[in-house]
Amino acid sequence: MKSSPILVLFLIAIYASGCSNSEDYTTVNPDKIALGKQIFFDTSLSRPAGQSCATCHAPENGFSDPSHQVISEGAVASSFGNRNAPSLAYNVLSPIRSYNTVDETFVGGLFLDGRSPNLQEQFIHPMLNPVEMNNTSRAEIATKIKQAPYYKTLVVLYGNSPFEDDLLHHVADALFSYQSSEMVNPFTSKYDYYLQGRATLSLAEKKGLVLFENKAKCALCHVTEPDPIQRKVLFTDFTYDNIGIPRNPNNPFYAQPATINPYGSNYVDLGIGAIVSQATHNGKFKVPTLRNIAISAPYFHNGSIATLEKAVRFYNRRDLHTGEFGAPEVGQNVNREELGNLKLTEEDEANLVAFLKTLTDGYRKP
Repeated sequence: MKSSPILVLFLIAIYASGCSNSEDYTTVNPDKIALGKQIFFDTSLSRPAGQSCATCHAPENGFSDPSHQVISEGAVASSFGNRNAPSLAYNVLSPIRSYNTVDETFVGGLFLDGRSPNLQEQFIHPMLNPVEMNNTSRAEIATKIKQAPYYKTLVVLYGNSPFEDDLLHHVADALFSYQSSEMVNPFTSKYDYYLQGRATLSLAEKKGLVLFENKAKCALCHVTEPDPIQRKVLFTDFTYDNIGIPRNPNNPFYAQPATINPYGSNYVDLGIGAIVSQATHNGKFKVPTLRNIAISAPYFHNGSIATLEKAVRFYNRRDLHTGEFGAPEVGQNVNREELGNLKLTEEDEANLVAFLKTLTDGYRKP
């Protein structure tokens, strides 16, 4: 069981030391933001052309899959990865991955398994992934960047280096700038306005907030204490947990040919355990922010839960009716202290959902 106050202090120490993806969050160059946005939406960078970062991470869905697919389709037709596309919003606020010896958990990093140490390094992974943007090499990506209409702008902002690695570093920095901007991290939900005294929560939303921070135990991982730099609530402590998510029989990855998936339906996703090669972390995935959770279905690493209502029900009743949800994909290291039998009523579940819907950005008063 994780002790939230200790984790908060630990995160404060991380931020204070400057070991964060967000150290330049408030001083981003607007020209670099504009360039990064162009790159983010550029569909010419995949092979074949037609897929951009925004294809699977659309702004209107909290930077998650706009088609709400269980697993997003890659640039090559009928090619799929093995994980649900996570939201990219607020990713910049994740610390660089490290290990908290007090609570025995990893903290920070990018991707659901934390395999990327920071946001600048993260961008190359989907570019080279054969079931995502499908480029064959860094050189191929560099060539496409040089042919893009924004290349001249990139040279003006960063200089004209003959080295491929320099060019890709500049691209990564521009993408980092865009993902660090208010376009991606707006903090414009009803909940934000409620904290500012500019909006009023309904009775159901208020009850949901009380449950969130108390009986439902959500805030133990999806913390509601403001972070020390932005002074905003991030709804994550950036740690890793195995909450007992079952396999998803509808995951298209399981149907791929043996050359792509030799394990077939027996595939098991070990999460960060596979990255750090430590069995005590098998099945653990990074705690996501709950911001924009109402518009980013389906949920969890394999998209096995289709609706927000069922996700809340899973947290509440996972251990009561195993036939309703199925056995955990990874049976070891399952968190059985903070979820699974919360003894919430159906009204409690509905109130939690009502509160979670206040976390969607772009709120406008009726």
